[in-house]
Amino acid sequence: CTSLMTSVVGALVIHLILRASGFAAQQVDAIPGILLLIFLALLICPFNIFYRPTRFCFLKVMRNIAFSPFYKVLMVDFFMADQLTSQIPLLRYMETTACYFLVGSFKTHHYDVCEKGKLYRELAYVISFAPYYWRAMQCARRWFDESDAKQLANLGKYVSAMVAAGVRLTYAQQQERTLLCTVLMVVTSVVATMYQLYWDFVEDWGFFKPSSRNPWLRDDLILKNKCMYYVSIVINLVLRVAWVESVLRFTKVDNVKKFLDFLLASLEVIRRGHWNFYRVENEHVNNVGKFRAVKTVPLPFQEADSDG
Repeated sequence: CTSLMTSVVGALVIHLILRASGFAAQQVDAIPGILLLIFLALLICPFNIFYRPTRFCFLKVMRNIAFSPFYKVLMVDFFMADQLTSQIPLLRYMETTACYFLVGSFKTHHYDVCEKGKLYRELAYVISFAPYYWRAMQCARRWFDESDAKQLANLGKYVSAMVAAGVRLTYAQQQERTLLCTVLMVVTSVVATMYQLYWDFVEDWGFFKPSSRNPWLRDDLILKNKCMYYVSIVINLVLRVAWVESVLRFTKVDNVKKFLDFLLASLEVIRRGHWNFYRVENEHVNNVGKFRAVKTVPLPFQEADSDG
């Protein structure tokens, strides 16, 4: 991660230095695209360099996600698919970046060419739906394998998220927004958000147990400081309703809107980080997803008699 981020910052500095030195924008704006191609080549590089086992494992997991109904769902598969649902803004930016270089906008600086294209707008729906669709198919596969009705309820959560994402995207693309469209967007988003919050707190994290000795939490906790759990509950609640900004649009300045979108996408990464910890913790202490064969986690060594 350090090497990759150093490369990104280095490319940014080189780009700024070249621009300050008098090079034309058309000559240096290809640098981000070149860096992206290098990263993609590194990801699929067949030689045993740069953590090949890890890279190939990642590609295998991504294959399992893309063809979710046809592969048995392991914890690493659904865990990575959940990460993708938080990376939809990044995937949308990657679509914009690809279009930016493919149509030659980096030479002309006509940034609205992609946004006016029909194919670009249609792909936006596909990209917004895909992570939720993959996760829903994983739930369907687990229901088929395990006959657990809870997986159907979880599938419904991702279907509601797909509907809400589609309505919000349509709402954002409209020039004149009617009252009916606004109400529909708010209703679908509220339903999806309430569904997601319940599943986060109750099913994934195991909180709000009525008989728990830890108020609003669960009996088994790993962190000694319980305040962190309550802080994470508030953070998750606030960031789950970040879609409100797409309705209110606190500013109409284009650069400020882009900065807000970037800020909200970054905050979603933080929210997902909290979710990751408590989801793994709940699986570790309660085996809620039945991904462990035994209740007690075996130690990595054998107990020996001190006299023997």
